Amino acid sequence: MGEWSILSELLDKVESHSTIFGKVWMSVLFVFRIFILAAGVDRIWGDEQANMDCNTQSPGCKNACYDKSFPISHTRFWVLQILTVSTPTFIYLGHVLLVIRKENKIRRHNRDPNRIIKSPKYSDENGKVKLKGFLLVSYMMQLVFKILLEVGFIVGQYFIYGSILIPDKITFQGGSCRTDTNCFISRPTEKNVFIIFMLVMAVISVLLNIAEMFHLMILKIKQR
Repeated sequence: MGEWSILSELLDKVESHSTIFGKVWMSVLFVFRIFILAAGVDRIWGDEQANMDCNTQSPGCKNACYDKSFPISHTRFWVLQILTVSTPTFIYLGHVLLVIRKENKIRRHNRDPNRIIKSPKYSDENGKVKLKGFLLVSYMMQLVFKILLEVGFIVGQYFIYGSILIPDKITFQGGSCRTDTNCFISRPTEKNVFIIFMLVMAVISVLLNIAEMFHLMILKIKQR
């Protein structure tokens, strides 16, 4: 879990500047994606290539079969997905911190009686930001990019592996495999359970982001 600590700390800072839907999205990301991935998935997958059994001893045949069937390990694919989908949130956090820093500077200048008093627009004394103006645009943009990236990874998973679920047996011919070779995947049912679970969590994340966009739009319409 140590390698996820920096990511968790950054996302925890974003949570204080998010709506209720954003907080739920963070919980789904932390508990049902990062924690599950760090705690159990890697142990189940292990060394996939070493655990694959093929009905041939031809040198290099197992390597060719595995490389063709799994261009990237599912666990590495999910790590890449989580990091990529979280990137727009980090960019938004950087924008928020920059706004808070500028407005704290304005507050310090307001204490000087010789300066023109300016009113901070986006944050209060406690550093709590208000979603409006450019900050609202920045928040909405990061939601749009998260939706696009998440959907891209969901669709990309199908095209990379050729199917959503892992088959019990892979038939391969080519390269070092001179004839049709059958390679058997270890624990395919257990792995498919995790694949479906991670896929469902990705879909839920997309729905939460869409719901948050509509929530903000309805909120701003009511305010006007």
